[in-house]
Amino acid sequence: MKIENNRVIIDPPKRSKKITGTRFASVLGLNHWNTPFATWCAITKTYEEPFIDNIYTRAGKAIEPLINKYLNKMVFFGDLVSAEQHYGGDPFLKTHGDMWPKSPVLSGMWDSVIKENGKIVGVVEIKTTKRAEDWKDGPPEYYALQGALYAWLLGVDEVHMVCAFLDDEDYVFPEQFVPTSNNTIIESFRVSERYPQFQYHIDRVLDWWNDHVLTGISPEFDEKKDAEILKAIRTNKVTDTEDIGALLARAESLEKQLDAVSTIEKQLKEVRDAIKAMMQARLRDTDNMVEVTGGDRIWTLTRGSTNSIDKKLLKADGLLEKYTVSSVSYTLRNKMKEETNND
Repeated sequence: MKIENNRVIIDPPKRSKKITGTRFASVLGLNHWNTPFATWCAITKTYEEPFIDNIYTRAGKAIEPLINKYLNKMVFFGDLVSAEQHYGGDPFLKTHGDMWPKSPVLSGMWDSVIKENGKIVGVVEIKTTKRAEDWKDGPPEYYALQGALYAWLLGVDEVHMVCAFLDDEDYVFPEQFVPTSNNTIIESFRVSERYPQFQYHIDRVLDWWNDHVLTGISPEFDEKKDAEILKAIRTNKVTDTEDIGALLARAESLEKQLDAVSTIEKQLKEVRDAIKAMMQARLRDTDNMVEVTGGDRIWTLTRGSTNSIDKKLLKADGLLEKYTVSSVSYTLRNKMKEETNND
């Protein structure tokens, strides 16, 4: 792997992940929560943050079946079929996360579909959130595009975006959530109407795949938006420590000894600072030094002057950048493994 002109270059991956509904808008640059570069890293397996189950994902899993039941009774009158019903069990285990295995690039997993006379006529995407403001103008674009992609892959035109707005208590007891017209909304649209040129989006995504996934050349990254990923990519995590292992063991032994006296060092610094302040108060205008005799030490405080460069003035005169020289430096640090695991 190498980095050139704000792009990461790798050997073209032999097997990549697909562009799913959650990645579709990111590839197009229409998801402010994710960047095209981050999506490329995940697709090419260059880097991807591990999935961590949390209160939000657990609430979504618990509440989705409740919403399906509510929708089937109050809105779709028995025509709604969940992924579990459609596949006769856990859809992820049945499909391995790929409901379109014959599609080489595009795929994903829909939540539910609408069936009439055994035929799929629409797709339903279910979301849960506590950020109602994100939906004040309808479904966020990155969600709408997800539903549109699944409809396109299914060969249907009808999309129903469903969102349940949760309170803090709902994340603690998600199984007790009761969907109603007050906390659950449905935003429906037809792909042909909302995205009359949807094929253009498809073509852009496929071009992106050809340009970046098949070549192994990433889209340009953003040093700020992609900072965490870039930090991980630019970090060489060495596992072969045979040549340095003995030194590491010795250093860690000494670190433990330093840790044992760190409290004393802190206390000593506090006492020394207090002594310094008290001795400084005893400096007369004509003195350059104060001397105090202790039990077995003689303590002295000397007043002097040092010269320093005022960088603010240099910058104001336009000289700071001119006389600033860059150099490579190396800083060695260490921390306990428990701290690393908690990052």
